Amino acid sequence: MTNAATLPEPTFRKKYRNLAEVVVESISAAIHSGALKPGDKLPTESAIMEQYGVSRTVVREAISHLQAAGLVKTRHGIGTFVLDKPAAPLGIAREQIVTMRDVLDILELRISMETEAAWLAATRRSEDQLAALRTVLAEMAETGAAGASTVEADRQFHLLIAQSTGNRYFVDILAQLGNAIIPRARLNTTRLSAGDSPAAYLQRVQREHEDIVNAIARRDPEGARAAMRTHLSNSRERLRLASAALEAGAG
Repeated sequence: MTNAATLPEPTFRKKYRNLAEVVVESISAAIHSGALKPGDKLPTESAIMEQYGVSRTVVREAISHLQAAGLVKTRHGIGTFVLDKPAAPLGIAREQIVTMRDVLDILELRISMETEAAWLAATRRSEDQLAALRTVLAEMAETGAAGASTVEADRQFHLLIAQSTGNRYFVDILAQLGNAIIPRARLNTTRLSAGDSPAAYLQRVQREHEDIVNAIARRDPEGARAAMRTHLSNSRERLRLASAALEAGAG
């Protein structure tokens, strides 16, 4: 009989409104870090329920997401096992996003994908999802004002919009990319600020986020789409200018 692997303690509970996402993030992080190795058997549904304090429905939803991401496979009557070579949806893996060109290309993809996600979020979001967006928006403002990194809160902001579409594939793709979707995770804020202070840069990004949330709040899909396009296009241009400045300096 194969012994089940030990799962990490949940450390993401405060960041997510969706309990299934707590389980998914914790297990997928353990897989990517090597704490859970290929062939390891996950604990039973009952054990995961007890460890994370969630229902059986939540555990099954989380396992479904892990299967869709190519991280685990369930053998009926035997258990759920970590796959040998985790597959990336649509061939995209965060480990492949290395250069500034890669990040610029990802931003182009995101402009196409997330503008539609914002449109859908404005038509489908729940009051709880809107409240979660406002909470993480406030968190970004507070964290930035304190001089700390806002990368994780920014990532969560975009994931919450994807969740508000009601289409799990938007979430799966953004979750797979991780912090690679946030340009300043690869290039520091001083470089991206293009002549402004880092604080002024973050305030500008914050205003762009506020425009998106306001459009989603008033259920204005065209406004949400336009606000997201403006935000991501501005992010692409800021990154392009910063990358050009780096190349000029190196030259």
